[in-house]
Amino acid sequence: MVGTKGVKNKSAGDTMSLQEGIEALRIDMPVAAQERAQPTAKLDDEIKPIMQVEDVSFYYDAKQALKSIHLDIAAKRATALIGPSGCGKTTLIRCLNRMNDLVLNTRITGSIKLDGKDIYDPSTDVIQLRRRVGMIFQKWNPFPKSIYENVIYGLRIVGIHDRRILDEVVEKSLRRAALWDEVKDSLYKSAADLSGGQQQRICIARALAVEPEVLLMDEPCSALDPISTAKIEELIHELKDTFTIVIVTHNMQQAARVSDYTAFFYLGELVEFGETAKLFTTPEKRQTEDYITGRFG
Repeated sequence: MVGTKGVKNKSAGDTMSLQEGIEALRIDMPVAAQERAQPTAKLDDEIKPIMQVEDVSFYYDAKQALKSIHLDIAAKRATALIGPSGCGKTTLIRCLNRMNDLVLNTRITGSIKLDGKDIYDPSTDVIQLRRRVGMIFQKWNPFPKSIYENVIYGLRIVGIHDRRILDEVVEKSLRRAALWDEVKDSLYKSAADLSGGQQQRICIARALAVEPEVLLMDEPCSALDPISTAKIEELIHELKDTFTIVIVTHNMQQAARVSDYTAFFYLGELVEFGETAKLFTTPEKRQTEDYITGRFG
């Protein structure tokens, strides 16, 4: 894992603001020299990675969107991807379950492993991969169906029609998405009648119904009000005990609240990776410091 430099003149009991902590760690060296090396984002030995991104580059036609990314995703933890718009966060998260396969004129090099197997190997069953690695999009997208049919959509695709099983999955998934008590009496009403925050949680329930191992979230709260955002964040805390979470967010406070690890991207490169608390209080790289303190982005 990328190391961190401590503040030598502060005792463990002292407190300081985020800005003060970062200012105390400024290093008098050229920014270019400080930012040159690409980090290899490895976890500590005792933390098991469920996914490993190894030397991944991605191209839209001739434009390179990701540049030699190395990143381990810890199992049953939340990893936040942060950085300014256009830095490659969404491109990377869409590589993790091969959603970018649906985009014309794209190309990927390197490897992404799920439980040690390269998901871009020709033998990979992409439908099965997307069951194992689910995705929640920035804008909620419930199907024009009832709440019940939205949740069980993935099960019907794989041929499960036993009503008892479907009923159990609907209740379990909606409870996991912290939505059961709000909709249990209106399961056969249109999902489109729900509020935006409820619709996003329906999409989460739909993803959870097929029991994924990894849940990708691409700015899931960006279009939500503060109350709905708080519910999604609370849900992430509960879900990461069972599922691996990877979340893209522009909200620094949200990344700090919900994630165990954070990766900062800039211009298609992984600039810094580490435990969230360390990265936000003692970042190693000047670019990281400037971004999380609002100097750019």
